[in-house]
Amino acid sequence: MDKSAIETGTIRRTMMVLVPFLMICYLVSFIDRVNVGFAAFQMNKDLGLTASVFGLGSGLFFLTYFIFEVPSNLALERFGARRWLARIMISWGLVSACTAFVVGPWSFYSVRLVLGAAEAGFFPGVILYLTYWFPAEYRARIVSMFYIAVPLSSFVGSPISASLLELEGWLGLHGWQWVFLIEGAPAVLLGFATLLALPDRPEGARWLSAEQRAWLTQRLADEARQARPVQAVRIWRVLFHPQVLLLAMVYAGSSAASNGLSLWQPQILKSFGLTNMQVGLVNSVPFALACVVMILWGRYSDSHRERIWSTTLPLGLSAVALGSCLFTTSLLPTVMLLSLTLIGTYSFKAPFWALSTETLSVGAAAAGLAQINAIGNLGGFGGTYLIGVIRDATGSYPLAVLPLVVLEFVGCIVVLVLGYRHKRGARAPAVAA
Repeated sequence: MDKSAIETGTIRRTMMVLVPFLMICYLVSFIDRVNVGFAAFQMNKDLGLTASVFGLGSGLFFLTYFIFEVPSNLALERFGARRWLARIMISWGLVSACTAFVVGPWSFYSVRLVLGAAEAGFFPGVILYLTYWFPAEYRARIVSMFYIAVPLSSFVGSPISASLLELEGWLGLHGWQWVFLIEGAPAVLLGFATLLALPDRPEGARWLSAEQRAWLTQRLADEARQARPVQAVRIWRVLFHPQVLLLAMVYAGSSAASNGLSLWQPQILKSFGLTNMQVGLVNSVPFALACVVMILWGRYSDSHRERIWSTTLPLGLSAVALGSCLFTTSLLPTVMLLSLTLIGTYSFKAPFWALSTETLSVGAAAAGLAQINAIGNLGGFGGTYLIGVIRDATGSYPLAVLPLVVLEFVGCIVVLVLGYRHKRGARAPAVAA
């Protein structure tokens, strides 16, 4: 068997075994994160939550997510991906289910804070885990396949959450309580499945032949010796490395848009007078389109080995489309613009994370990826909260999403600056260990 055949067979087999399972785990994770957007149809009225209170409570998730992100990723390296990812899934599933028992603003705030701490580290942990298995040239398409779970979670979860709201009064519980109880259970089950199904490294992959394991281990070891812009192994130097902070700033714009719309888009659509089930069906359309385009865009980025423009253009599309919502008050144009917004937001993810992993050395990857995701998700906190505040103050959702537009435009500029520095050979200097 020649090397080309070994490579093709190894990558295909690894992709088929790992990516679908991880995608399902992340899909369930994101359903548990954003199902509060549908529960709000009933929960806000039952508990007396204003838009500002709902926005703050939803956004608090990202505060503890930020605080615990880096420690969680470092723990994954220490204890192994299998054990740590299982711990994350089991804990977030249980906490998500407990949201069914909130009784007012303060209990809502508390459970969202705990949920953020429970889920912290899952996404950057998986991105780090994928670097253990896939060479750099495959990572944009692999990340796009994995990340499809996010728009797919809203495509699948929207009608499911809307249907569960119809269980109002069953066994003495509200429909919104059933949303949390039923949708929290799969995460716990998948957590236990992870303990059985997920090997930590290629050396433990019994579904690869000895020859395939040897090839993959050697290929990744060769890549690990290549020079990267961020070479630090001292954690604090990685966390505050200028290139890491700039990448985090870029991600903040995308995170604010994707998380903000995942939580608020159902209520935006509800404002047009749709029923709960109609909102569930219409809300799934933009996410379905985003699923298709992000896969194609990830393949494009890998085939051209180009990261700067394939990161910038989708983010710019998202900003322009979202900003254009200010000029329409009709349902169909709004859905079309939201679809373009989400297509841009999610198509951005794969080339961005490929760019990030190619920037960080092996020693810097765990802390660096976690820091990028953690700081970036502070955009999710700020964006989600500001939408609620501006909505209460103005009564307008198009005005409420303008801060997200600004963040995305800033992200575009920063990516272009990074690309210019790279082209001029002015990469950030490596930091000594």
